[in-house]
Amino acid sequence: MNEHNHNDSRPYPTLDANDVYCIGRLGKPHGVKGEMTFLFDDDVFDRVDADYVFVKVDGLLVPFFFESYRFRSDETALVKWEDVDTADAAAELTGCEVFFPRQLADEDTDAPLSVAEIVGYQVIDAANGQTVGTIKAVDDATINTLFEVETPDGRSVVLPANADLIGTFDRAQHTVTMTIPDGVLNL
Repeated sequence: MNEHNHNDSRPYPTLDANDVYCIGRLGKPHGVKGEMTFLFDDDVFDRVDADYVFVKVDGLLVPFFFESYRFRSDETALVKWEDVDTADAAAELTGCEVFFPRQLADEDTDAPLSVAEIVGYQVIDAANGQTVGTIKAVDDATINTLFEVETPDGRSVVLPANADLIGTFDRAQHTVTMTIPDGVLNL
């Protein structure tokens, strides 16, 4: 079991939606002491030994500090937050989305980018260096992974996320440069 402590005097950065990305959702309370299920798509919180994550509570990103967590599977952990000490307090968080700071994820340079992490990245057209748009979702439910991209003019386009088309990922700039197949942007 990982134990984490924190220093309350640490300043928190001012956040906007581009500073974090969704890594999962909180499930039901487990027991009576505030422990709860955490269903995650990205275990970055463990890889970088993070002290905290952000939980979206009533539309606001609130820092929650790990008291402890233990894995139940590759996609589920039981987590105990500091200052969440009852099943009722944990139940109030059920269904809330959990977000991770991109700045901390960027420090994990050895790990491949996760599907969750690239949401919010800008797609750059390798042919002309122009911004195609922002990745809003990744559809990996079928054999062909697709990037759902919102263009600067508000249109939604789907790009094949084929390894042959993807050039480079830039973690620092939050961009992915890729070859855009002819005609795809006009669909």
